[in-house]
Amino acid sequence: MVISKKQMTQTVRRWYGSRLAVIIESIIIGAAVGFVVVLFRYLLVRAEDLRTLIYQALPGLPFFWTLCWGLALALAGLFLGWIAKKRPMIRGSGIPQIKGALLGQMTLDWVPELPLKLVTGILGLGAGLSLGREGPSIQIGAYVGKGVLSIFRRPEREQQFLITGASAAGLAAAFNAPLAGVLFALEELQSSFTPLFLACAMGASMAAAGAAALFFGLHPIFDFRDIAALPLRGFPWVVLLGIICGLLGDLFKRGIYCSLNLYDRFRIPPILRPVIPLAMSVPLGFLFFDITGGGHALIESLSMTERSLTLILLLLAGKLLFTALCYGSGTSGGIFLPLLACGALAGIGLGKFLAFAGITTPEQNLNFMILGMAAFFSGVVKAPVTGIILILEMSGNFNHLWSLVLVSLSAFVTADLIASRPIYTVLLERMVKPKVPDQNSWAGNNDG
Repeated sequence: MVISKKQMTQTVRRWYGSRLAVIIESIIIGAAVGFVVVLFRYLLVRAEDLRTLIYQALPGLPFFWTLCWGLALALAGLFLGWIAKKRPMIRGSGIPQIKGALLGQMTLDWVPELPLKLVTGILGLGAGLSLGREGPSIQIGAYVGKGVLSIFRRPEREQQFLITGASAAGLAAAFNAPLAGVLFALEELQSSFTPLFLACAMGASMAAAGAAALFFGLHPIFDFRDIAALPLRGFPWVVLLGIICGLLGDLFKRGIYCSLNLYDRFRIPPILRPVIPLAMSVPLGFLFFDITGGGHALIESLSMTERSLTLILLLLAGKLLFTALCYGSGTSGGIFLPLLACGALAGIGLGKFLAFAGITTPEQNLNFMILGMAAFFSGVVKAPVTGIILILEMSGNFNHLWSLVLVSLSAFVTADLIASRPIYTVLLERMVKPKVPDQNSWAGNNDG
């Protein structure tokens, strides 16, 4: 039987319009996102290693080289400020921009913005700003998805599914956490979902995580697999930790909003704003190196290096303030890792206090550190299910499931009781409808 050209065209069109074709396309997009995010992660690691070597070498060199380093950071800050002014869509984490694009309030222009997001993210984070790679990775995923969809045309609804799946793939590749990527898309990016959307998000996330595993391995981001579960008698303190992180998470958000308002209030030109936190990073790099950077090394060091409770609290205060200063500058960078670092510090701080009081044992401090990360995420982002699964996948230890649920719920309820709104919702509102800061409030009227 001879098939005519018309019949073949109709068959191809029918297959291309099927659900299976959409799911296959989501897998292709996810794999592409994974390889781009792998490049992003690799270059960030190299930049962080270089910065560490610089701060190790500078104390033994003449002061002239410290001045040269400061000048280099100032020039980098001017470049970051100029790019952020020219391309506002690449500012910050990028998650509010994706939400705005999915709601039809913003437009993703992937051709110039994808490479600029990569370059500014590597430069700013590599120079020592207290910002994270995960938000930018999510936006990078959306840009890659948009680029693929410029070749393969799809109806608007299917495009939304595929771009959301690409965003989920960005988180999956950044954290080696495919389930967290899917749940983040469900909780944060889409208010409702269908089986097709779920399949697209799962296909893209698994493909991206697989691409990342080819280069970084299948092991979790943090190796806490040998830590025993917290006993039931410790659960009341888990609730206390959730309450503390819910309150600190609100303080974290207010610091972000306050910083954004202060940059505006003092009329600092956008091109100069990144110079301020980069200048601050120099003395911090010498005195409190752990405060600079995203916070990955800080979280790892907490599990290996003994620190006093006073130093833990000092690092927590410094991380909160410096993260707010960095994010308010408007350059590219997210808050995922900094907020997880703050949660880890809060958790291990409470664990040390309880161990000092004889209520728990020092061996359980790491339990509180892991729980603190989930609680802080739930309090700030108000996506508790994502926080639970994210920490489970990042730590590689599923012994903490019950305590993670309890601490995340406690933080979420605390944030709800004090009317602390999800940070990405507030940031999107600020971008779409900027508000005039209240002259009687440092945090203005966008503090949620």
